[in-house]
Amino acid sequence: MSTTQSERLRGLLEPLVSAQQLDLEEIEVTRAGRRGVLRIVVDSDEGVELDACAELSRSISQKLDETDAMGEGEYVLEVSSPGADRPLTEHRQYVRATGRLARFHLSGDGSGELVARILAVDEDGLDLEVPGVKGRKPTARRLAFDEIARARVEIEFNRKDKKEEEA
Repeated sequence: MSTTQSERLRGLLEPLVSAQQLDLEEIEVTRAGRRGVLRIVVDSDEGVELDACAELSRSISQKLDETDAMGEGEYVLEVSSPGADRPLTEHRQYVRATGRLARFHLSGDGSGELVARILAVDEDGLDLEVPGVKGRKPTARRLAFDEIARARVEIEFNRKDKKEEEA
């Protein structure tokens, strides 16, 4: 997708997404045979329900039909929330991942990999809890954003839900 098409689509769709109190995370246009595929990923602090994706899909489809933003050819529209394995790239994504276990690929002198739970997020970086190994207690660690090359939430099958922990 060209940058101008991406910018045009973002400018066209962002107000529709914001009107539903959602964040526009990603826009991707690809080809699938003769058809184009427009994938839109949205998120919010509370997550995204299926009904919200369906409602947003209808309003986006209507808006795209009123414009020539997708050109003359046929296209398929997909509106979804980020998957569990999506990378953390924006500050708000780190905030949403507070309490979750994440895998960090470190840059610079701290090269390597780190798996830790995100305890707090501020403008400069993260406060983490690094799990103890072989019965040792967890340790605290501070990680600045500029030390992170890549980060991704780890899927935990035995993780307690926040509601369970509060009960």
